[in-house]
Amino acid sequence: MSAPLQIGLVLFPKVTQLDFTGPLQVFSSVPGAQVHLIWKRIEPVPSDSVLTITPTVTFADCPQLDVICVPGGFGTDDMVNDEEMLAFLRKQAEGAKYITSVCTGSLVLGAAGLLKGYRAATHWTAMDFLSGFGATPTRTRVCVDRNRVTGGGVTAGIDFALTLVSLLVDRRTAEEIQLRLEYNPAPPFNSGSPDTAPPEILALMKDKIAPAQARRTEMIGRAAARMT
Repeated sequence: MSAPLQIGLVLFPKVTQLDFTGPLQVFSSVPGAQVHLIWKRIEPVPSDSVLTITPTVTFADCPQLDVICVPGGFGTDDMVNDEEMLAFLRKQAEGAKYITSVCTGSLVLGAAGLLKGYRAATHWTAMDFLSGFGATPTRTRVCVDRNRVTGGGVTAGIDFALTLVSLLVDRRTAEEIQLRLEYNPAPPFNSGSPDTAPPEILALMKDKIAPAQARRTEMIGRAAARMT
C-alpha cells in the first residue's frame, strides 16, 4: 500500500483566504491525501477578510511534504523577509515533489531562492517583481516549469490545484474533482484581467493599490538584495 500524499499549505497573517481555500477544497478531494495547514504556532491566523484560520500543524512538527504550497495576500510583503518562513520553505523544498504557489505566494518562493531559473506566474500587480528573484514572469493562469507549479491571482488557485492533481494522480481524477465542485466558470463581466478590464476600471484599481505597491516595492527590494 502506497503512502498517502502529503500536501501542505502555509498560512500567515493577512493571507488571502481564497488563494488557499480553493486549492484546499480540490486537494481534500484527492483520494488518500493528507492535507495540512501550516504556521509557526497552533494559533488563529487572521486572513485579509473576516475569516480566521486555525493551522493544523506547526513548522516544527510538519512532516516532509510531497507538495508545499504558498498562497498569496498582502501578508506576503512581510513573509518575503521572514527568515523562519523562508527557512521552512527551503527545508521542505529539499524533499518535496512539487514546490508551488498561488498569487503572490510566488514572491515568497522567490525570496526563499526557490524560483531562480524558473518560469513563474503571480497576480498581475506583482508580475514585475518576480525577475528580482531570478524568475521569468509568465502571464498565465497556471505555469508549470519542471516541479515548480505556480498559479496566477486568487481565483486561479482552483485552476492551479486541478492542474497539479492531474500531475500528481491523473487527469481523470482531476476531472472528477472538477465536476464534483461544478467548476464551470462563467463570469458576469469581462473585467477579470488588466488586458480585458475597461480602462477606467483598470485606472481606478491602480490608484487604489498605489500605496500597497509602494510598500511591496520596498519589501521586495530588501528581500532581493539579500540574494545578491
